[in-house]
Amino acid sequence: MGSYKTRVLLIFLAILLVASVMIWRQHSAAELSIKIGVLHSLSGILAPSEKPLVDALQLAIEEANAVGGVNGRKIEAVIVDCRSDPVYCAEQAEHLITKEQVQALFGCWTSACRKAVKSVVEKHDHLLFYALQYEGMEQSREDMRQSLNILYGGAAPNQLMMPAVHWALSHLGKANDRNKRGKRIYLVGSDYIFSRVVHILIKDLLAAHGAEVVGERYLPLGHTDMGELAADILGQRPDMVLTTINDTDNAGFFRAIAKSGIVPDEIPVLSFSVTEVGRTAQDFQTMTGHYAARSYFQSIPSPKNQAFVNRFRDRFGQHAVIDGPMEASYVNMQIWINSALEAGSGDVAQVQRTLLRQSLPAPEGVVSVDPITHHVWKVARVAKARDDGQFDVVWESGRPLEPAPFPTYRSREEWNQLLGAVSGWEP
Repeated sequence: MGSYKTRVLLIFLAILLVASVMIWRQHSAAELSIKIGVLHSLSGILAPSEKPLVDALQLAIEEANAVGGVNGRKIEAVIVDCRSDPVYCAEQAEHLITKEQVQALFGCWTSACRKAVKSVVEKHDHLLFYALQYEGMEQSREDMRQSLNILYGGAAPNQLMMPAVHWALSHLGKANDRNKRGKRIYLVGSDYIFSRVVHILIKDLLAAHGAEVVGERYLPLGHTDMGELAADILGQRPDMVLTTINDTDNAGFFRAIAKSGIVPDEIPVLSFSVTEVGRTAQDFQTMTGHYAARSYFQSIPSPKNQAFVNRFRDRFGQHAVIDGPMEASYVNMQIWINSALEAGSGDVAQVQRTLLRQSLPAPEGVVSVDPITHHVWKVARVAKARDDGQFDVVWESGRPLEPAPFPTYRSREEWNQLLGAVSGWEP
């Protein structure tokens, strides 16, 4: 009887020991991991554009964890669905910072989302990495004595839109007539902050070159009925169309202009929001021959980019498509990782001190953090759409361009007064 009790006690103690070891391991793993928050829309109208950015962030995390993470601590992504709602996204940012104790945030697509989350990260003196090209006119914590709260990893207008418009005025329209003056331009965009502010900047540039704006339209996000717009463009017969229509809404736009008889040899379109991911198989033909301006295209032939594409496809499938916002998200994560490695910690305050001196060779080219503006230096490119969904680069700046989020030809006060007319604008 005594030996039976002894065996039972030993079994109980063994079970208790195993359970204790498992609990200890789980606790240790939690202690060893560094949490970062991912704020992207996995549902709603923006989900098709934003979901791929989560994959890009995951790839950068997995690659870092495979070689030890940050000083032996694994990076753990806490992913939330922003539901294509800026207010809800800001609430989730608050939750990630205060409840999940993340050390950095990566995310947002629209400027409305970024501005909503901006107030949260500044309140908590936290970090947001933003990957989208945007309208400029913003810098978080301009006082250099204060902490950096947003790293702007996408292009400001002077790094992409303005150089691309310069190129277009010389190379597009009227059988590629190089005379910039007298060109007739049609502007169309989605009805949100990005389009309205970028169009102000474009119109300033067009006026300086004596070009004429013959039409300007804004469409609600998710708008699908483009027939009347296409008819108006055809009736105006501009030399070119410059568009800031949101990524996935471009499919309907290009189908409508093709159906109306508009062809790129007669009325070329230069888009600032078309991406490889936004192009679906049924849209390849309708967009072929038109143009897009981005810092990154999947077809960039450099060894660095081709290695990146191969790694991405090894992880997510050989038919995976990569676009500019995805590449910028991947680079943003690499910048954070390098900052954490230099700091010896993923702690927010420690990373904020090393972040402003980061530079790395990225798939798009060399990307460097600008310590004054908290934006990154980026290469500008214009590419022509192919019938397989990819793009051929026809022009690039050749070197990374310095970010200037506030154009200097107006004062800050003048910009704020002018932009006050933009719905929802807060300087």
